Amino acid sequence: MDELKIQLEERRKMVDEKATKYRILRDECNDNSKKFTITRNEMNGEVRELIVQVREQREIREQMNEIVRDKKAVRQEANKMVRESKDALNLAKGPEAVQEQRDDGRRGRRDRPDTVHSLKRELIRLENEFEMGRHTGKNETKVMKRMKEISAQIKKMKMSEDSNTDLKESRETLRIAMEAQETAHGAVEQAAEAAQEAHDLMLQWNKEVDNQREKAESAHRKLRGSKKDADKNHRAYIVSLRCLHSIQDILRAMRGANAGAGQRPSARVEVQDLMSKLMSGATLTTDELMQLQRYD
Repeated sequence: MDELKIQLEERRKMVDEKATKYRILRDECNDNSKKFTITRNEMNGEVRELIVQVREQREIREQMNEIVRDKKAVRQEANKMVRESKDALNLAKGPEAVQEQRDDGRRGRRDRPDTVHSLKRELIRLENEFEMGRHTGKNETKVMKRMKEISAQIKKMKMSEDSNTDLKESRETLRIAMEAQETAHGAVEQAAEAAQEAHDLMLQWNKEVDNQREKAESAHRKLRGSKKDADKNHRAYIVSLRCLHSIQDILRAMRGANAGAGQRPSARVEVQDLMSKLMSGATLTTDELMQLQRYD
C-alpha cells in the first residue's frame, strides 16, 4: 500500500507539472491572441483610411480629366482662331501672300517673294560676314551696296504695311489669337499634370492598401493559429486536471480508509463547481486555477 502511495504521489507531481505547463502555454497564447487582434484591427483601420484616400484621388483624377477635356476644347477653338487670323492676315497682305502660302511647299527658297522677315535675315547674315572679313576689295563694295538696298527695301515695305489699316488690324488679331492659343495650351498641360499626379497618388495609395491588407491578413492568420494553440493547451490542461483530481481522489480515499473517515464533501463540491465553470468556458481567477491544482 505504501509503495502504491509513493507511485501515485509521483504521478500526481508529474501531472501537476504538466497542468502548470499547459496553463502557462495557454495563457501565453491568449496574450498573443490579444496582441494579434490589436495589430489586425489597427491594420484594418489603416486599410479603411487608405481606401478613402484612394477614392479621393480617383475623384480628383476624374475631375481633372474632365477639366482637361474642357481645356482641350478651348485650345482647339484657339487654334481655329489662329488659323483664321493667319488667313485674314494673308488676305490683307494681298493676293501674292495668299499664293505664297499655297505654293510654299512646292516652291524653292529662291522662288519665294521677299518679306520683311526674310530681308532682315539676309541683312543680318551679310553684316556678320562683313564683320568677320569675308568680303574684301570689289566684293566689299558690292556687299555694302546690297546691304543698303536691303535696308531701303525693308523701310519701304514697313511704310507700306504701316499705312495698311487692315493689315495692322489683322496682325493685332493674330497676336491676340496666338496669346489665347498659348494660354489655352498651358491650361491643358497644367490640368493634365494635375490629373497625372492624382493618378500616380491613387496608384501609390492602392499599393499601400495592398501592403497594409497583407499585414492585417498576416496578423489574422497568426491570431487564428494562436487561438488554435490556446484551445489545444486548454484541452490538455483540462485533461491534466482531471487526471490530477483522479489521483488526488484515490490518495484521499486511501488516507480516509486508513484514518477511518471519508473525504471532505464540501471541498469536493467546490472543486466540481470550479471544474464546471472551467468546462463551460467561464474565466477563472488565478487563485481559482491554483485551487484546482492544489485540491487534495
